[in-house]
Amino acid sequence: MAHVAIIGAGLGGVPCAYEMRKRLSKAHRVTLIGSSPYFEFTPSNPWVAVGWRNLAKTRIALREPLAAKGIDWIDHPVVSIDAERRTLTLADGRSLDYDYLVIATGPKLAFDEVPGLGPDGHTESVCTQEHAVRAWERYQLFLERPGPVVIGAAQGASCFGPAYEFAMIVDADLRKRKIRDRVPMTFVTSEPYIGHMGLGGVGDSKGLMESELRQRHIKWITNAKVSAVGGESMTVLEHDEDGKPRKEHQVAFRFAMVLPAFKGVDAVAAVPGLCNARGFVLIDEHQRSTKYPNIFSAGVCVAIPPVEATPVPTGAPKTGYMIESMVTAICENVAADIGGRAANARATWNAICLADFGDTGAAFVALPEIPPRNVTWAKVGKWVHLGKIAFEKYFLRKIRTGSTTPVYEKYVLKLLGIVSLKGTKP
Repeated sequence: MAHVAIIGAGLGGVPCAYEMRKRLSKAHRVTLIGSSPYFEFTPSNPWVAVGWRNLAKTRIALREPLAAKGIDWIDHPVVSIDAERRTLTLADGRSLDYDYLVIATGPKLAFDEVPGLGPDGHTESVCTQEHAVRAWERYQLFLERPGPVVIGAAQGASCFGPAYEFAMIVDADLRKRKIRDRVPMTFVTSEPYIGHMGLGGVGDSKGLMESELRQRHIKWITNAKVSAVGGESMTVLEHDEDGKPRKEHQVAFRFAMVLPAFKGVDAVAAVPGLCNARGFVLIDEHQRSTKYPNIFSAGVCVAIPPVEATPVPTGAPKTGYMIESMVTAICENVAADIGGRAANARATWNAICLADFGDTGAAFVALPEIPPRNVTWAKVGKWVHLGKIAFEKYFLRKIRTGSTTPVYEKYVLKLLGIVSLKGTKP
């Protein structure tokens, strides 16, 4: 009997547990390990931060749906991994042996790399539900005393989509409240240009996203490093195309949300030979650790090089569609290895993203994510806003019922197929 342990109960870990359980016979054991009792739908966090969603609508208690599928569930995080002995140590002191390990932890948020950044400093975050709830509390205080807003992504960030989404959603919310005219907004980003998104752009994303910001009267600073954040002002150093400092900005704010750079979580980063210098898991083309053949990894915690060198460091994003592909490959490979067959499945690493802008949205398709691409496409429309709302419900229903359907492939590609029939074929 083989025991497969999966660390991380997010967009990668939960679908991995369901699919692994489906692929393996009942003679084998599957255990999912999370850090809380819930699955949290991270893409909903920008809505939570402005009060458009509450936690009850964006998370699911996992014990019952996992038990119904025969999956063991532990809601205490892993604090250390002994990869040689194949043993995990949990926060409650327990030890757990495994035959195969899947690491889908997501990232450690590196707020500490910028003085004053993050919820323990002077800016908000939408990276976790806890952060989004705190941002909503601060946002309500801001609404009583409106003023400048700064939103963006710090140097080294690799996840730019939520920053753009949050900027547009805040703009839409303020317009609904009829106080937008009292709120100057600035978008600060380490990207070399608006719409780069860590991908080197997707289609005409530069012109598309610049147009969206202009229409909303949102100013921007690119090639930006956030040097420090104070109580109501942040120091932003703008760089030129050669990466040399060009201009220092003191950007005032009364409310700010800045996404940090990511690192690997401590328990994973501490395993000798498992990760790169940032703590991301080094994998081969089959999602397998380059050092430990019984360890696989998927999602934000895997090491992917930047798409291109940029004047200010940026990372490559790992989108939901890509994570789903990684998970499928891992499950195929673990099942093959257990069955004595070659583990040769590969993820596609395609990027398909629906970005909500509050009352409209943008869809981006990059196949594959890293250029040159077979398909590169971007389109704006209200259908994206409506499509993402529907996708939230669709995805949560799949998690609640334990479905192993490839949800991104099933839903997002179907949505894009409908759009193509209307003359906007990607």
